[in-house]
Amino acid sequence: MLSEKHLRFLTTALSLQSWQIQNTISLLEEGSTLPFIARYRKEKTGNLTDIEIGRIQKKWVQLTELEKRKESILKIISEQGKLTPELKHKIEDCFDPTLLEDLYLPYKTKRKTKAEAARQKGLEPLAKIIKDQREKQPRIRAKSFLNGSVKTIEEALEGAGYILAEWVSENPGLRNKIRQQFDRHATIRSKVIKTKKEAAGKFEDYFDFEEKANRCPSHRLLALFRGEKEGFLRIKVQPESEQILENMKYSLVRDNGPCGKLVAAAVEDAYKRLLAPAIENESRKKLKEKADAEAIAVFAENLQQLLLAAPLGPKPVLAIDPAYRTGCKIVCLDATGQLLNHTTIYPHPPQNKIESARETLQNLVLHYNIEAIAIGNGTASRETESFVKGIDFKNPPDIFVISEQGASVYSASALAREEFPDKDVTVRGAVSIGRRLLDPLAELIKIDPKSIGVGQYQHDVSQNLLKEQLDAVIESCVNSVGVNLNTASKHLLTYISGLGPSLAQNIVQYRAENGAFSSRSELKKVARMGSRSFEQCAGFLRIPNGKNVLDNTAVHPERYALVKQMAKDIQSEVKQLVQIPEKRKKIILKNYISEEVGQLTLNDIMKELEKPGLDPRGKATAFSFAEGITNLEDLREGMIVPGIVNNITNFGAFVDLGIKESGLIHISEMADKYISNPAEIVRMNQQLFVKIIKIDINRSRIHLSLKGI
Repeated sequence: MLSEKHLRFLTTALSLQSWQIQNTISLLEEGSTLPFIARYRKEKTGNLTDIEIGRIQKKWVQLTELEKRKESILKIISEQGKLTPELKHKIEDCFDPTLLEDLYLPYKTKRKTKAEAARQKGLEPLAKIIKDQREKQPRIRAKSFLNGSVKTIEEALEGAGYILAEWVSENPGLRNKIRQQFDRHATIRSKVIKTKKEAAGKFEDYFDFEEKANRCPSHRLLALFRGEKEGFLRIKVQPESEQILENMKYSLVRDNGPCGKLVAAAVEDAYKRLLAPAIENESRKKLKEKADAEAIAVFAENLQQLLLAAPLGPKPVLAIDPAYRTGCKIVCLDATGQLLNHTTIYPHPPQNKIESARETLQNLVLHYNIEAIAIGNGTASRETESFVKGIDFKNPPDIFVISEQGASVYSASALAREEFPDKDVTVRGAVSIGRRLLDPLAELIKIDPKSIGVGQYQHDVSQNLLKEQLDAVIESCVNSVGVNLNTASKHLLTYISGLGPSLAQNIVQYRAENGAFSSRSELKKVARMGSRSFEQCAGFLRIPNGKNVLDNTAVHPERYALVKQMAKDIQSEVKQLVQIPEKRKKIILKNYISEEVGQLTLNDIMKELEKPGLDPRGKATAFSFAEGITNLEDLREGMIVPGIVNNITNFGAFVDLGIKESGLIHISEMADKYISNPAEIVRMNQQLFVKIIKIDINRSRIHLSLKGI
């Protein structure tokens, strides 16, 4: 149960109403999933999105962990006999993990520090005398602290100074002020390691680099940290120290007497030896976390757009994985993506079996009633596309060029081996290309998102956070679209709300043993499908042409009785509510509002009755690259050519022009006005025209612009 204190903190931190947070956390603790809460508990949450619900969940987990840390710290300090009521109150009211550790720092078990060694020599009382700054002759006073371990006055004063420096560095208020100075004024500087300069060419921009840390964009920060990790750069993140030291001395040094000078020296030592390195490490960590978060957000947005790309829909497809010497791998798939046939043709050099290849394709298209041809965009793609377009088919299929990114990863995976144990990797790769056209979502989720080629420094960011975010994106996409219960693969079912690998396998097993599901309620017969799992998953599973028309909608089974009552009240049947718009217009929604069902849920039900089974992704459209452009040398500055956006970063978007090298539209070339995010202008898989403004043959770079087009 949330305490009032915790609820106030979450309300402020998340800028949401307290009741929204309270209800959402209650639903999460009951075992409800993010997609289920977002779709079927809108009245309870105030129509929060799955992203907002995810933020609540993440903050609640962090708060729970923080409370456990507080309990541990309070126990340790209490066992030391040093827990005052004031300190206890400060710890209990602290909601910042960094400030909490600052409060704990003086009581933390220390390793063998210079200050700890001085304490063991009996010099802590001398440090207290100097700190008070009342002693007029500290050197004379220090004589009384000489012993077998402390031989000289200088040694005594030095040891006391170490203790003073540690006290200064452990002052929570002072640490936080210096932390703020780092946050506001730190500069990130990088220098190349001279002995590695020749090998560090890709980091040339950072050989002698300087920028305000809080203004350095994420892609630049990640490049800097990568250069350091690979041993080519040295990086410092610090503000100018003079003003910080002056402020520290002003607050801690009372006069310019002997003790004041010793305190001033201890302050300088504390900053340079203890505080600056510690706060710099904190700053570097925060900068890295911020850069990671921004890069992961870009990756997640790209992945979402890619997964929600328009599918072709259930049509027979012929897919081609093009190549020169080893031939083009051909597969024929039925409307559900099942492999019907596979072969290889050799229309390109060195074999040049053009007539044979043409005849093979004509026969396959005719025999399997092929409605679309998917061509991978790798080696020999443009030549294969040109060849296929030149074939005279009786009923010409639409031709699509499909990204091959990650297809080779899938073809060699355990999942591909499980699907096609008796087929080699080339056949599996061609199948993946064809299925991406049929349903990008169902196919792309089989591949590690990092292999799809839409990230920015994805191997440099926190891999745990990246996986967590991308898994959330996949789950959101799968559930927002819904899946066909009778054709979905085990892997696709795994991402459905409330399922997971075990139940997904049980569903596939039940389907294999008993045939297609005829109703959602039949799911209850699946092994280990309890009432909670059924509640969470049922609304996201579709049964086209089932016994109940509602089984092919996002209407949840818990509301079937309500829809049936609506139909009864207007002397109709549920099926007629779907088929006849005039029937739906007779329904007075306000009559069905109750404690459990509000206007939001009723609106959703009506939308589903209007368009049952509607795929929110639209339909795939064919696209053609510019004729006569097959390599970098065919391009000229000033050309305006068609392309497809295949990656978006913080600094711009990359565009596939139908050749090996993608072109870059820098953010400054996207519009005549200032934009802060490329996503304001472009989206993944967007078909557009771009102007070529610069070609760098030596570096294989193409600079593009959207201005003036």
